[in-house]
Parts: sequence; C-alpha cells; structure tokens
Amino acid sequence: MIFCCGCNEDVSARLTSGREVYPHRSDLYELPFWKCDICQNFVGCHHKTENRTRPLGCIPTSEIRKIRQDLHAVIDPIWRGGRMGRKSLYAEISKRIGSKYHAANIRSVDEGREVLRAVKEMFGS
Repeated sequence: MIFCCGCNEDVSARLTSGREVYPHRSDLYELPFWKCDICQNFVGCHHKTENRTRPLGCIPTSEIRKIRQDLHAVIDPIWRGGRMGRKSLYAEISKRIGSKYHAANIRSVDEGREVLRAVKEMFGS
C-alpha cells in the first residue's frame, strides 16, 4: 500500500515501467514506477539502490509533483553549493514547519508552499 495524494488514501498501487507512464521518453522505459489505477497518478522508485522498486515517497498529483520539483530547485543548490549540509538543512526545515521534511513526503500544494516560505525566510531567497 502506498498513500496516493489524488485519492487521499492508501492504495494498492501497481508496479509498472516508464514505457507506460512516459511513453514519449524512451530513456525512461526501463525504470520502475508505482501507478494508482484509480486516479492514474504515479511515483518513481529508488532505482539506483539495492531495493530498486522502493517508491520515492507517496504518489503525487501533477500539481504536487510540480511543487516538489520547485522545492528541489530552491533547496538543492543550497546544500550542493555548500551553504549548509543537506542533513542540517532538512533538520532546520523540519524544525520550522513542525514535522519531518522530505520533498517525497509532501502531500499537498499548501504543504509544499509552507516549505518554500520557510526556506525563503531562512535564506532570504
């Protein structure tokens, strides 16, 4: 069972491939994805790890997927550029929002916006 943001509940998602979810992206054909057959949303997997079918968090809607991408665009340059360590940054974000932060666990656009506000307050971006 995986939480699906579109259905707002745990669902019995189906393991599929990039060929199904991204038919226009042949470079993704062989990658694993979990798909909710009820709402058709999907999530990728930790394909570069030992457990290559472990989902990358809950299944987002397209709007939530977009806010997760926006979060990565703001947050990743901070830790990649050495302004703050990744673990420390995530811990500080968690402290500011009052729950454990990880982009893959964002379940709503509002939750994503809250994280963006917290990061902007931290770094004045």
